Amino acid sequence: MNVTKEITKLEKSAVKLTATVAQADVDAAYRTSMSKYAKNIQIPGFRKGHVPQHILEQKYGEALKGEIAGDLIDDALNEILQSDDAKDFRPLPYAQPRLDGDKLPELDITKDFTFTVIYDVFPSVEVKNFSGIVIKEPQVTVGDADLEEELKAIQERNASILDKKDGDPVAKDDIVTINYKELNDDGSTAEGSEREGFVFTVGSGENIYKIDDDILGMKKDESREITKTYAADDADKELAGKTKKISVTVTAIKVRELPALDDDLAQDVNEKYKTLEDLKADIRLNIETAKNRKLAEIKNQSLLSQLVEKNDFELPASMIAAEQESRWNMMAQQFQTTPERLSQMVAASGQSKEDMLRQWTGDSEKMLKSRIIVDTLLRERNISVPPEEVDAEYEKIAKEQGLSVDEVKEHYKDLKAKEYLVDEVKENKLYEQLYKEVKIEKGEKTTFAELFKTANQ
Repeated sequence: MNVTKEITKLEKSAVKLTATVAQADVDAAYRTSMSKYAKNIQIPGFRKGHVPQHILEQKYGEALKGEIAGDLIDDALNEILQSDDAKDFRPLPYAQPRLDGDKLPELDITKDFTFTVIYDVFPSVEVKNFSGIVIKEPQVTVGDADLEEELKAIQERNASILDKKDGDPVAKDDIVTINYKELNDDGSTAEGSEREGFVFTVGSGENIYKIDDDILGMKKDESREITKTYAADDADKELAGKTKKISVTVTAIKVRELPALDDDLAQDVNEKYKTLEDLKADIRLNIETAKNRKLAEIKNQSLLSQLVEKNDFELPASMIAAEQESRWNMMAQQFQTTPERLSQMVAASGQSKEDMLRQWTGDSEKMLKSRIIVDTLLRERNISVPPEEVDAEYEKIAKEQGLSVDEVKEHYKDLKAKEYLVDEVKENKLYEQLYKEVKIEKGEKTTFAELFKTANQ
């Protein structure tokens, strides 16, 4: 097919493609299609396959021309977009070309056939401006307190949960089971407020009415009426500024008995540990690994954020919509519901879908731009990962996780898992290059715990 094209760039990474099919090809396509229809269409008074062309044109002319025009557009677009020079103006997978004006061009077999489509393409960005970029790297101190915190967590995970002796009162850190209900002013039960068998750890605050301190000293099977007034700025809007009367009955009190910090505990955690010192050594290694990963994540985010600001570009609307839809579907999976049901729940709460997405997944546009910048730089700098670097990464992972290299290779034998690993190594090589082109300064001093707390906020 003889097709010429003209590409015009539009705003927000969209293009307008105007294509012209030569008259000879239009005429040939028309004749081929009419011949096919003549063989298959049945009209009273004519044998199948023997309907004269002029009869077809009289009866179905406009409809057939519209169908042929649609076929010409599809064939011409396929030819243009599959050509070797089309890589910079191919449509995004979720951005199908649409006719300019949404009206099918008229087909005249005596003339060239011209049509125009508009669609979104992958954004083009030039990452050239690195001036003034400063990365502040937090200065993290890791001490004995961090080791002790991890050991305490291990003790708690391996703790025995035992019933407290009859008559012993509720104390902080006890695990209690309660029945509760909210009372109206007249002492009647507030509708829908009753709850039986509610379990929580005293002092955790993981209960609706925040009654941890109010049940201290209670004994099993004891009931108590609690009156609480909540601050006007309480985080729970249902409680803020109100006074509530709650009836509570303790039905069970359990205590968490921590195991001793000794060689036996280490062996219970994992058979690879022979002594407590073996466990401690592994914990120190894990803390150091976690610290380095978090620092790298913080530095990378800071770098990309500044690169986006200095080399800003527009994203196509379809790309943003597709990203948000993907995130919404993932959120629905996390909430164990459908995307449609999640939309209904959010609407009922008075919150918008966009606000919910931003709250749970962050700035999707900024993240997309960061991703595009990374992909662009990887391509421009032709960064690759030879097999020996993959092997070196296997050894690094084995050391960090206390595994054998063969065990790590077994984990990454899946093609997708290995591709993910290779992509990660590529990006790390890119960041190593980029950090040589920007300024890195010492940031504020912080502890290991504060590093993760601040980053998560």
